[in-house]
Amino acid sequence: MSVEYHFRTRDEASAAAATRIAGLLDCALNAQSAASLVVSGGSTPVVCFEQLAHSDLEWERVHVLMSDERWVAPTADSSNEKLVRSTLLTDAAAAARLLPVFQPEMSIETRCQMLDKEVDSIPQPFACTLLGMGEDGHFASLFPDAANLEAGLDLDTQSSWLAIDTEASPLPRVSMTLAALLRSREIVLLIFGENKRKVLDSARESIDRYPVSQLLAQQITPVRIFWAP
Repeated sequence: MSVEYHFRTRDEASAAAATRIAGLLDCALNAQSAASLVVSGGSTPVVCFEQLAHSDLEWERVHVLMSDERWVAPTADSSNEKLVRSTLLTDAAAAARLLPVFQPEMSIETRCQMLDKEVDSIPQPFACTLLGMGEDGHFASLFPDAANLEAGLDLDTQSSWLAIDTEASPLPRVSMTLAALLRSREIVLLIFGENKRKVLDSARESIDRYPVSQLLAQQITPVRIFWAP
């Protein structure tokens, strides 16, 4: 269910990923009244976001939601919402509608329950999901040391969101489950560096080796991998 594209530079890989995502959004918008896009945080997607923001799309009909978020205010430098608003939701793409995750007046567990209901109002299947991968094989915030990782990777779960605690992060996190992420027409996996290339190759050897192993092994949603050194 996965195909790979290798590029000479990270900018080339980012541009190609942006073109693919824009095409999927355009196709969805031509077929229905609105479309949705799931995006990740971190430094990897920044150039892709900047390229995508200039795409000629009817952005006012696009819903954007984040695959995961740190439990911090959207003004914090570590906030994925801040990153998405400053790099993707600019220019024409500023008209898109973002689903916020952090809510200061409630617990992270309560917010996950609310998000489970709110995501039902987002157009599905998602036109595309853009993910990255860590050197520990995590994607979204489904880290290998999370106590509830099994629930996060359960393809039969009815939950779309989970509260995540991991030693890799000083902050609690919220993550979409694998089952929720797979409610997408396609997943674009953007990866940079030789170390992550080795992790990806190793992840294919066993479904239990890394969290990303199960993303690659599933037979529900096609995965396109865009890699550059």
